[in-house]
Amino acid sequence: MAGRIEDYALIGDMQTAALVCRDGSVDWLCLPRFDSHAIFAGLLGTEEHGFWRVGPAGPDDAEPAPADRRRYQGDSLVLESEWDTPRGTVRVTDFMPPRDGAPQLVRIVEGVSGRVPMRSALRMRFSYGRIVPWVHKVGERTVAVAGPDSVWFDADAETHGEDLTTYSEFTVSAGERIAFTLSWQPSHKEEPPLPDPEGSLEATTEFWREWVGHCTYHGPYREAVIRSLITLKALTYAPTGGIVAAPTTSLPEEIGGVRNWDYRYTWLRDAAITLSSMLRTGYREEARAWRDWLLRAVAGDPENLQIMYGIAGERELGETELDWLPGYENSGPVRVGNGAAGQLQLDVYGEVTEALHLAHMTGLSRNDYASLLQIKLIEYLEKNWNQPDEGIWEVRGPRRHFTHSKVMAWVAVDRTIKLVESGDADGPLERWRALRDEIHRDVCEKGYDRERNTFTQSYGSRELDASLLLIPQMGFLPPDDKRVIGTIEAIQRELSTEDGFVLRYPTAGEEAGVDGLAGDEGAFLACSFWLADDLAMIGRVDEARALFERLLALRNDLGLLAEEWDARLQRQVGNFPQAFSHVPLIDTALRLTASGAYGG
Repeated sequence: MAGRIEDYALIGDMQTAALVCRDGSVDWLCLPRFDSHAIFAGLLGTEEHGFWRVGPAGPDDAEPAPADRRRYQGDSLVLESEWDTPRGTVRVTDFMPPRDGAPQLVRIVEGVSGRVPMRSALRMRFSYGRIVPWVHKVGERTVAVAGPDSVWFDADAETHGEDLTTYSEFTVSAGERIAFTLSWQPSHKEEPPLPDPEGSLEATTEFWREWVGHCTYHGPYREAVIRSLITLKALTYAPTGGIVAAPTTSLPEEIGGVRNWDYRYTWLRDAAITLSSMLRTGYREEARAWRDWLLRAVAGDPENLQIMYGIAGERELGETELDWLPGYENSGPVRVGNGAAGQLQLDVYGEVTEALHLAHMTGLSRNDYASLLQIKLIEYLEKNWNQPDEGIWEVRGPRRHFTHSKVMAWVAVDRTIKLVESGDADGPLERWRALRDEIHRDVCEKGYDRERNTFTQSYGSRELDASLLLIPQMGFLPPDDKRVIGTIEAIQRELSTEDGFVLRYPTAGEEAGVDGLAGDEGAFLACSFWLADDLAMIGRVDEARALFERLLALRNDLGLLAEEWDARLQRQVGNFPQAFSHVPLIDTALRLTASGAYGG
């Protein structure tokens, strides 16, 4: 059985990522890319679906012991887990070297004190746990082959096969280091070079030290900001600049529920806000790489802009269910691919345009095609902004005139007007100014409930939606506007949990609600950070800081956040770690720091 979501650590190489449980088990790893088939899928099933555990040896029928301590090695993605046993203390260092060649997962066992018996149990199952590979020896190396994939296993200790699993039992003494490495290679190619675990560790540590050195934020929340930035960097697919929303699929928004989605793709919305956070903290190269990715993905077809693409810009992301996997804590179905890729979400035009605008304003070198793309997006919105859509939350119910979508259409037009006014693009300024005014007037007339003094989820609806918290942040209305304050207070009353965190919108429990799905979900962490931002903007800075610090306390011991928080179960839920949680964490930290709203 998999651990709790917050029991996992992230390691990665900017092309894929692994989740390592507190008990030393790698329960999730897709090779060679984020969106490839998993060779360890125990996270979504059982140990029969693939895992690799390294830890102190115990009785065969005993539950694996969780590490007594774990931490990242400084500001890096190098994980250190330590166990105190009756025979001594042992440390396991896990990491994935940033690479140009074959992906590797390296695990180094180090004796800290005494002599500790250890065990490595490696069960590789290809195609999300469905295929048992052919495992055999090539000299001193072990190789597992299935179809186009091969995984090579190199160990400093003796290994043997039993029950379709590769085991190693050994004892580590104080000061001794024993390394294990997995390397992926296309099965038709020659074997990969022998690994150099210690050299790779040194290079990986240096990579992260150098990268973190570029951060320009030095405020009171630096530890949380740096960990979030490292996480966002780890979710970037280095060869293309695409950014995945999360490295996992089908971790449930409700334990036992059906709200389980594949997040291993590049949402334009998530990637755009990630780019904004990177730019605000000094990371221009990542911003440039994402802009180039965007231009390639959209190509010459902005009229058919998708809300998400594959990490190399792929358009076809067909959704299927893996019926042989029971799901995380029996939360089925397990889905791969994402059928929401074909939805109309008008807010995406605003988020992309805002990101391009910020890149322009922060001095990112001019790209004429980026400016042309921005103009093309507005030409599309001119004809389509008043259409109903599926909205920011990708509802699978009927299309609606979502208020947030209209606000973000206004943002797209407003930022493009600024681009033209700067002289870096040409366009019909008077016509677009009139369009901007028309959209603004439309939102204020149809998306606002005068009786309750709040904007609503969609035109004519009485429901609220936490995306409305972005109205002042996007400059649609000033923070001191009574309609903004009324909306913030209404969301606090109607969408907040007892601990002050924020739900995205009302769900209908057993009935299908506005999103077309049965069941409930946890408090959405991004929305909770948005509320902290808004409270700071309207002058309630002590309240904003208190909420922000409660949100920071939800991070696991390694500083990582999933998508949502289940207040009833007091645990993280949803795909993990989630870019859409770590980005607003950074933004709120920057806002509170700028306002002086922190306690020391």
